[in-house]
Amino acid sequence: MAPKVAVPQARGEPIVAGKQKPAVADAKNRRALGDIGNVVVTRCVEGKQPQPQLSRPITRSFGAQLLANAQAAAATKKNPAAAAAPVADVGVKAVAKKVGAKVKVETVIEISPDTNEGIEEKSGNRKASRQGSSKKRAPTLTKILTDRSKYACGITEKSKEKDHNIDCGDADDQLAVVEYVDDIYKFYRLAEASCKIPDYMDAQTELNSKMRAILADWLVEVHLRFELMPETLYLTMHIIDRFLSIRAVPRRDLQLVGVTAMLIACKYEEIWAPEVNDFVCISDRAYTRDQILVMEKTILNYLEWSLTVPTPYVFLLRFLKASTSDQQLDARTMEHLVFFFAELSLIQYSMITYCPSMIAASAVYAARRTLNASSSWTEALKKHTSYSEEQVKECASHMVHFHSTAVGSKLKVVHKKYSSAQLGSVALLPPAAELLAERRATF
Repeated sequence: MAPKVAVPQARGEPIVAGKQKPAVADAKNRRALGDIGNVVVTRCVEGKQPQPQLSRPITRSFGAQLLANAQAAAATKKNPAAAAAPVADVGVKAVAKKVGAKVKVETVIEISPDTNEGIEEKSGNRKASRQGSSKKRAPTLTKILTDRSKYACGITEKSKEKDHNIDCGDADDQLAVVEYVDDIYKFYRLAEASCKIPDYMDAQTELNSKMRAILADWLVEVHLRFELMPETLYLTMHIIDRFLSIRAVPRRDLQLVGVTAMLIACKYEEIWAPEVNDFVCISDRAYTRDQILVMEKTILNYLEWSLTVPTPYVFLLRFLKASTSDQQLDARTMEHLVFFFAELSLIQYSMITYCPSMIAASAVYAARRTLNASSSWTEALKKHTSYSEEQVKECASHMVHFHSTAVGSKLKVVHKKYSSAQLGSVALLPPAAELLAERRATF
């Protein structure tokens, strides 16, 4: 019997000569195929050693070189040039059919190892394809309909202003309600018009603006002593002014109204509100517990239990955020100075003629002028406050005037409060001289 000769296959599997196995072999004895592109079909002639299998991965350029060499060798032996290609093609297709893979037929560019013509041709094709993809595409139907809708609404040009988004840093904060914050402040602007307090001092027979200023200055001290939230102070003054605008109060009950208004504001704003006995003690027992409770019912009945109103505090938070978005000023100093101007406005009765949003915007403007900001009124402030610089300048000039006279005033609680290092000592800063000069020229 003739000896068995092992013939190397595409993946190196030996096949016994004379007893060749069918094309579909047992799945258990078959090796897993690797990359089909690395399969090389070799021939074995009896009496000669089989050609060693190439270990180099066959890339496209190397495969093209092998194909060119095979065609050149076939041409020298005067064999048909197309004979070599079908053999390799049939071998590859057989292996691909065996594993169920799809063979993609591509155009091969023949290159020699010493030239880069093929590479240059490929790069040229890629550049041409990129240039073709970068060409301006025809407008879609959606774009055409959108443009027509904008034209019908009168929107013919894109706004040149930047979109001053001051809420991008709070996108992940659920308490910031970024999706609704603009609508909330639109509602505040509508609500403040209905909650505007009229000039009521002429209707008060026993009270005047100085008495109100003394009461407000004392309540600022009580607020500081109890360490209450800032919004509690603003709501307290709002309750006092609303009640005094509805009912005439005797002089002896003015402090009782102030204490009771702060009690109501604490119940509305604070988590741990002070007790009634705390207010009895803070007022040096000038009023009893029953008197405070009776006045509480009276105030709430006159206000119809409506306490959800926009105070300057809610606008201060928003406008401060818009002011510090440009990062030109120190955020903490700016915040303390703005609240300093706002609390000075709470003391003065003449400031009730301005709506809460105007007071907040003017406090921001006065603070920027005091700190000598490079831009007194930015586009972001104009957008979020809905006020121009000329609109807030008059109210801000009053605040700067209060700042300049706070040192010599008898009501020094606010000035003393903001002279502390804990609040940045902003009350000790020199007033905005230019704004004061403009006020003197106007008034």
